[in-house]
Amino acid sequence: MPRLIVLPHADLCPEGAVIDNAETGKNICEVLLEHDIEIEHACELSCACTTCHCIVREGFDSLNEADELEEDMLDKAWGLESQSRLSCQAVIGDEDLVVEIPRYTINHAREHH
Repeated sequence: MPRLIVLPHADLCPEGAVIDNAETGKNICEVLLEHDIEIEHACELSCACTTCHCIVREGFDSLNEADELEEDMLDKAWGLESQSRLSCQAVIGDEDLVVEIPRYTINHAREHH
């Protein structure tokens, strides 16, 4: 199984993370949540918001292609880059991934646990 490497994020994983057994066929958001990296997912993984936006620094081409709905949502994401994906829609293939979770999201009313 591919590795999912998460770059350090001040709130979610200050040291970064390495997930050695990221399951092919699952989306990035599911794998992060399963490993206690609490990425925002306000729409419950239904591609209806941009809170799970991530930037795939390595392995981008191994992911499934973004569909039109995801592309439209990404246009609204804060800090959009050419390798941006909604993690709830980015299905892990067979290559290792390096993912950056942006510091900010559009969800200004973020709930604190």
